[in-house]
Amino acid sequence: MNKEMSETLTRVGPGTLMGNLMRRYWVPALMSSEIAQPDGPQVRVPLLGEKLLAFRNSDGRACLIDEFCSHRGVSLYFGRNEENGIRCAYHGLKFNGDGQCVEVPSAPQACKNMHIKGYPCVERGGIVWAYMGPADKQPAPPELEWCVLPENQVYVTKRVQACSYLQAMEGGIDTAHVSYVHRYEVDNDPMHQGCKALDYIKADGNVVFEIEKNSFGLSLFGRRNGEPDSYYWRVTQWLFPWFTLIAPFGEHALGGHVWVPIDDHQCWAWSINWQPHGPLSDHELEAMRAGKGIHVEYEAPGSFVPRANASNDYLMDRVAQKEKRAYSGVFGFSAQDYSLQESMGPIQNHEAEKLLPTDRAIVMARRMLHDAATGLAQGIEPPALDSREQRVRPAGVLLPRDASPIEWARTHLADGLERPLYSI
Repeated sequence: MNKEMSETLTRVGPGTLMGNLMRRYWVPALMSSEIAQPDGPQVRVPLLGEKLLAFRNSDGRACLIDEFCSHRGVSLYFGRNEENGIRCAYHGLKFNGDGQCVEVPSAPQACKNMHIKGYPCVERGGIVWAYMGPADKQPAPPELEWCVLPENQVYVTKRVQACSYLQAMEGGIDTAHVSYVHRYEVDNDPMHQGCKALDYIKADGNVVFEIEKNSFGLSLFGRRNGEPDSYYWRVTQWLFPWFTLIAPFGEHALGGHVWVPIDDHQCWAWSINWQPHGPLSDHELEAMRAGKGIHVEYEAPGSFVPRANASNDYLMDRVAQKEKRAYSGVFGFSAQDYSLQESMGPIQNHEAEKLLPTDRAIVMARRMLHDAATGLAQGIEPPALDSREQRVRPAGVLLPRDASPIEWARTHLADGLERPLYSI
């Protein structure tokens, strides 16, 4: 990837090509639980290179506004959340949940000139989503499967990842690495253990991909040897611009991620598990809360910084690596991934990389993002704005060796949420 393309894809602040593109979609901003109570404490939200403030107003509505008062630039984090607005603690200016200035005690006539940014919000799947783009282009709210399920069927966490959203997301697109970095932990992890799919994944690291470009993004079909007369196919999806879905493991909860830029050099890595047909079990919830599966333990409550991080070499255990208990010496599925992704630097040197055939989906995703970002600058509407296109589900399936997985998917995964769950 050349320097121009890398710059375009990784710069996400206001007015950048990629920043403008991402603002055309609903952006996961924070968990609803972070602002649980009306008139409760407000929360800082760094997002897409902006410093924002979230709060729940007196009417119970989730709100997202600029962090700073328009008067003298004081942080409204130190203000008062009261009577459907945030009041600046310095001179008493008050802003409602839309960023409108509704009171200037010392100069009431100045209200109309003191407004700050405010972004529309919706709540789905335990997340407050913000729309940060042009008001007349606002799409319908997200409809990913986990967004529309009852609360007791979904578990959501987030963490700070110290690198560009792009290289974090590319780890979510790339399923070839599963046979390597995760291979010694899957048998013991309570969110993966005890399913036949693991045998196929560990036995065959030479995954072969077929990829289908479609209206929502990409469908990835990863082929490994199955039984003597079949292949095991892991069907995953990348949903434009930042969602990835993980192929299921047996009867365990489904999983997926959202990779959202904090700024050019950091991102929010959202991790979601869900059961399509019933509540998550106590066993599943206990494991997730303990940081198992795709979740993490935190350095401190409420910090969203993983306990295993660069400052402690991700708690790497060379003895465990030698004894084949942890392939890289790092424990935890997410930590195994982000430790390697962060090791590339905040933004990797894309011009120096030498890609392999297994990276084809990553190349296609980069091209789709770049084309959409540059196209938007020319007035071309971006793809996948219709949230109904998000209603897709991943799969794991054994197919005869002469069967086309793409044709199988068109029959069995079309209108995916109304179909059976295919898992091994």
